[in-house]
Amino acid sequence: MMRAEARVLLIGMGGIGCPAALVLAHAGIGHVGLCDDDEVERTNLHRQILFSDADVGTPKIDAALRALGRSGDVAYRAHRSRILPDNAVATVSQYDVVLEGSDNFATKFLAADACAIARVPVVHASAVRWIGTALAVGAAGGPCYRCLFEDVPAGDAPNCSEAGVMGPVVGVIAAAAADFALAIADGEAPFGELVTFDGRSGNLRRRSVARRADCPLCGYAPRIRGIESSAYVSPACAG
Repeated sequence: MMRAEARVLLIGMGGIGCPAALVLAHAGIGHVGLCDDDEVERTNLHRQILFSDADVGTPKIDAALRALGRSGDVAYRAHRSRILPDNAVATVSQYDVVLEGSDNFATKFLAADACAIARVPVVHASAVRWIGTALAVGAAGGPCYRCLFEDVPAGDAPNCSEAGVMGPVVGVIAAAAADFALAIADGEAPFGELVTFDGRSGNLRRRSVARRADCPLCGYAPRIRGIESSAYVSPACAG
């Protein structure tokens, strides 16, 4: 498809979504959806580069749209809600590519499942402390997010304030994730490619991962065929 016609959805306007949005805008993507229901906090500013002190306390969507209005010729669409079990499939179905940079495991697994059901390619991106990852998944899966991480963690997982996240790490991962999304929009197929970045050593690796035969989403006998609300419960940190 032509980039000017491509439709890309960003799930989460945080440390990954902000720089990724700038890349997509300047790279010629014509239609970008922004999905978030959070407000800007002062602790966000070191890594969420679309925001400033003046934006603290305002919806991230509004602040992002003000900043992005100066970047490229793009039609933006605001989704002023989180991706939820009752809207996930319908929302991702409106786009050609999804770039998921949410801040919790439940949303990541929900996005993975919804994109598989809707047959929409998705790029998953996350960063905790010094380590970041980006994974490109095709419309048919194989491998998918569940091939690597299996399921929503049981019990409480640390949030960003507890685990910490380094601003430069999310910037690198956002660039890698946006690169995957642009490649998919251009008709390439980087599916199954995993980028990892270690902010302490500076090591950046790109390698292929394999589908897990017993994966419940894209394995040889998939069991996930719909969205069940009870399956997506657990907080965590992703940037």
